[in-house]
Amino acid sequence: MENTEKLSNSKAVIAYIAELFPNCFSLEGEAKPLKIGIFQDLAERLENDEKVSKTQLRAALRQYTSSWRYLHGVKLGAVRVDLDGNPCGELEQEHIDHAQQALAESKAKVRERRKEQVVKQKAATKKPRAERPANAEKKAPAAKVKKAKAAPKVVETSRPLNADEITEGRDVKVNMGNGNVAATIVEINKDGVRVRLANGLVMLVKAEHLCL
Repeated sequence: MENTEKLSNSKAVIAYIAELFPNCFSLEGEAKPLKIGIFQDLAERLENDEKVSKTQLRAALRQYTSSWRYLHGVKLGAVRVDLDGNPCGELEQEHIDHAQQALAESKAKVRERRKEQVVKQKAATKKPRAERPANAEKKAPAAKVKKAKAAPKVVETSRPLNADEITEGRDVKVNMGNGNVAATIVEINKDGVRVRLANGLVMLVKAEHLCL
């Protein structure tokens, strides 16, 4: 019974502790810097909680504090908080510098992955056109008319996002393979970008699938 009640992954643990300690943890928006040693506080408060173990708490905290929205919140003038939201002192400069460096490195990796993806997509689109010259002759008029109408929209509304444009609350489009779908960014972390579609569905996508 205990095994079935335990939370299954770090995201579920983060949602759980955010529900228990809303003045400390959050699921959306800029996260508050946490008190140094907050793991011990959590372990003590949840010592008899059958839903989560210390190992799960440690993994969840690591994921939470490495997310982009948490690193954005580690800045000059920000104040650390304990589980109840009580202030625990301002951040030291070395902690701010470390967070900014980690954020820059994470964004750089995303940019590199996007560049690689663009190169692969260009390579993939060139081959089919070269292999089907005969079919292109029969369908050339219709294809040209459709592309002539669609081209301006692609240039104006399907520009890939720059890394610094990937911010929470921004309205974007998600490349779903068969077209772009309107969405809003709700969370950014190193695993990807969490977006909410117009129909209310929330999903995790790669940064390279986002465009304007």
